[in-house]
Amino acid sequence: MEMPIPNASVLARKDRIVAKLSAVLPANAVISDEAETRAYECDALTAYRCPPLAAVLPTTTEQVSAILKICHAEGVPVVPRGSGTSLAGGALPTADCVILGVARMNGVLETDYNNRFIRVQTGRTNLSVSGAVEENDFFYAPDPSSQLACAIAGNIAMNSGGAHCLKYGVTTNNLLGVTMVQMDGTVIEIGGAHLDSGGLDLLGLICGSEGQLGVVTEATLRILRKPEGARPVLMAFDSNEVAGACVSDMIKAGVLPVAIEFMDRPILELAENFAKAGYPDCEALLIVEVEGSDAEIDEQLTLILEIARRHNPVELREAKDAEDATRIWLGRKSAFGAVGQVADYMCLDGTIPVSELPRVLTGISELSKKYGLRVGNVFHAGDGNMHPLIMFDANKAGDLELCEQMGAEILRLCVEVGGCLTGEHGVGIEKRDLMVDQFTTQDLEVQMAVKDVFDPTWLLNPAKVFPLQSSQSRRAGQLAAE
Repeated sequence: MEMPIPNASVLARKDRIVAKLSAVLPANAVISDEAETRAYECDALTAYRCPPLAAVLPTTTEQVSAILKICHAEGVPVVPRGSGTSLAGGALPTADCVILGVARMNGVLETDYNNRFIRVQTGRTNLSVSGAVEENDFFYAPDPSSQLACAIAGNIAMNSGGAHCLKYGVTTNNLLGVTMVQMDGTVIEIGGAHLDSGGLDLLGLICGSEGQLGVVTEATLRILRKPEGARPVLMAFDSNEVAGACVSDMIKAGVLPVAIEFMDRPILELAENFAKAGYPDCEALLIVEVEGSDAEIDEQLTLILEIARRHNPVELREAKDAEDATRIWLGRKSAFGAVGQVADYMCLDGTIPVSELPRVLTGISELSKKYGLRVGNVFHAGDGNMHPLIMFDANKAGDLELCEQMGAEILRLCVEVGGCLTGEHGVGIEKRDLMVDQFTTQDLEVQMAVKDVFDPTWLLNPAKVFPLQSSQSRRAGQLAAE
C-alpha cells in the first residue's frame, strides 16, 4: 500500500517540533523516542506499519488546540487516534506525522437522564459509556464488536455500528453534538443536547469523516432506557443462500428485531471449537434477537419463527433463560478471536441491500474458489453489513497481495449490487483506491472541496479516504495557492 514520501524538512526539524510540543504539554505526554513510537506504528490493520515522528497524549481540548496550532505552523501532518482498533488503517502514521492520541481524554463531563444524553471526552471506550449509566437502567446503543476497547473518537470517525444497529441505528443516529478542534487550533461546537440543529447538517458531515476535518475531543451522545427484556433465537440452515433469503423475507415482512447476525460453516466450526457454544451442524446460522415486554417478544418471535419455517431450517432454538441466551451469543462474540487463532485474516466491510444477500454470498464463495483462499462470513445481516474474513498466511510470499486482490473484488461486487464500500470500518487506506468504483470524479471533487474548507493545507490524516494521487495533487494545489 503506497504512502506519501515523508517531508524531509519536517524530519530535519524533529527536535524543534518536539520541544515546542513539550512546552505546551505535561512531561509524560510527548513520545519521541524511536523505540517508544513503535507502539503507534499501526492500528488493527497490522499489515502496514510506519513509526510516526512523535506521538502526543493530551488530556483536554485546550491542549489539543495548542498541539494543532504548533503542527499547523510547522507544516506537520497530524493523525488523530482513538484506541487504534481501526481495521481499515484509519490511524496509520506517516514518518513525518504526529500521532494525536485521545486515550487519556476519557472523562464523563455531564449526564442528564431527563433529557437522555451523556457528554464525554472522546477517548472514553464505547462500552464504558453504557457502564457510566447502567445503574440507572440506561445504555448507549451502538455496540461494535470491539466495544470493550474502541474509543468514541474512532466510532465518530468511522460512523461505527454493531450487532444492535438494525433497531437503534449507527453512531450518526445517536450523536447529538461535538466539540471539534480544526487544524489551525480553532475550537468549534456543533450540535448539542437536543434532537437536531438548524441550518446545515454539519454534524452529519463530521460523523464518518475519518479525521479529515478536525479532531473531535468531546461528544454529546443519546442514551436510552434499557428494554424490559430480550430473547434470541438460533436458526440453522443447510445453505448460505437459504439463510440469506430468510433474512430478506424477515425484513420484507416489516419485522424489526434488535439484531440479525449471520455465521457460515467455516466461522461456525472455528467458533465452536473455540467457545464450545453448542451450535448445530449446519451450513449457515442466524441469531435473531428481539426485545420488549414478554408479550411483545412472544408476538415478534411468533412471526419470525413462522418465516424461518418456510425455509426448512435444520434447527430452531429459542433461548429459555439468560444462561441459554448467553450461550447462543457466545460463539458470535468469539468469532473474530477464533479465526485469529488459526490464520491471519483480512476483515472486509462492504454493505449491500438485504435482498442481494443470496447473490453476494454465492459470489463470495465463487471468489474463494478462484483465489484459493478460505473465507468465513460473519456479519450484521439485518442491515446488509457484510464482514467476510479472508484467511491467509502473512508469512507466505504473495498471500497478502492475493488476499487484497480478492477483497477488492468482493467490495466491487457490493457496489455492483447497489451497496457501498464500507458500513462501519471506514475507508482509511484499505479502500481509498476503490473509491473510484463507487464515486464519479465529480463526486470525489465535491468531497475534497469540503476538506479544503476545514483543512486547507491537507495536514489532517494524510493518505486516507481519497485515492493517493488525488489527495497529493490536491494538497500540492492548496499549498501553491497560499
